[in-house]
Amino acid sequence: MKIAFDGKRFFNNSSGLGNYSRDLVRVLATHFPAHEYLLLNKSKTAKGESILSLTNVDFIPTSKGNLSRQLKMGKDAQNEDADVFHGLSGELPLKWNPKPIRKVVTIHDLIFLKFPKYYSFFDRKIHLWKFRQAAKQADRIIAISEQTKRDIIHYLKVPEHKINVVYQGCHAAFKSKKTDEERSVVKLKYSLPERFILNVGTIEERKNLLNVVKAITDSEIPLVVVGKKTKYIGRVQKYLIKNKMQQRVHFFEGVSMDELAAIYQLADIFVYPSVYEGFGIPVIEALFSGTAVITSNRTSLPEAGGPDSLYVDPYNVADLKAKVLFLWENKSERDRRTEKGLRYVTKFEDEKVAADLMGVYESLFNTQE
Repeated sequence: MKIAFDGKRFFNNSSGLGNYSRDLVRVLATHFPAHEYLLLNKSKTAKGESILSLTNVDFIPTSKGNLSRQLKMGKDAQNEDADVFHGLSGELPLKWNPKPIRKVVTIHDLIFLKFPKYYSFFDRKIHLWKFRQAAKQADRIIAISEQTKRDIIHYLKVPEHKINVVYQGCHAAFKSKKTDEERSVVKLKYSLPERFILNVGTIEERKNLLNVVKAITDSEIPLVVVGKKTKYIGRVQKYLIKNKMQQRVHFFEGVSMDELAAIYQLADIFVYPSVYEGFGIPVIEALFSGTAVITSNRTSLPEAGGPDSLYVDPYNVADLKAKVLFLWENKSERDRRTEKGLRYVTKFEDEKVAADLMGVYESLFNTQE
């Protein structure tokens, strides 16, 4: 089978959709090496070089011209004799030639519909149009969680039989235990506290960092935050200054995957009270890292966290505070939960993700639909 991918996110995005795209191609190419995988984009970048070095993965430059991704990429895949085209970020090309090709699209979330205040009117309209077009064209839709599947059915009016849930994995860096020396190097480089709680992700309103800060206000617990800043950081910093907490909350950006894995392993607790996630990859990263997790009891996060993470109402600071203090003060409870979390997270191992993805592709040729 020859499978073509929209490579825009693979080559251009450093995190989020970029990581999803690179991990997806990597696990497929590694665990199903008999197939051929094509990455289509205007140009290639240094991102994903190790994946492109695999003998069954090839870069295909798309035809030049305006709107080539929308109007030419699909035909380019057909001209390469691809059996399947997979749009990795909620979009599919708009134009195709008569040559048969199966179409798959991954939809990660519909946040712009559930929380419209985070998006401009124009962005909401564009996103909705693109997602509706992709859902209509696709032979199969991949949802990254049961929550996203429910949202697709509700908001896009897609029949359930057309949707497969395939969970994400995470970068291999989080699946290996760092040595004491490796952790010490990272701890020294970033001047990390002896003990701390950790939050990872873009610093934006939906991720709810301000409530994490509020939850530790009357304690001495240090907080390490790793993520890209947005204007929301201004609200957080204003609160830190008002409560004289600047020395206790540490912000970092541009951290490598290996360094981030070491930071997860150094942390006592990972705290992630996001109000909405399509899946919640940082929760999986924490579980693979052997770090106790506190996250929201909403949307897809219980799917990611499993039965032994602690769950909170993301809007209830008192609830969050109580659970942070409970785990902070109870090492045996942290250890118990991390041990069970490591067993739970095996469902997101590469082999399982690859098999589920390949199952979706193969189903397209085993049906009379």
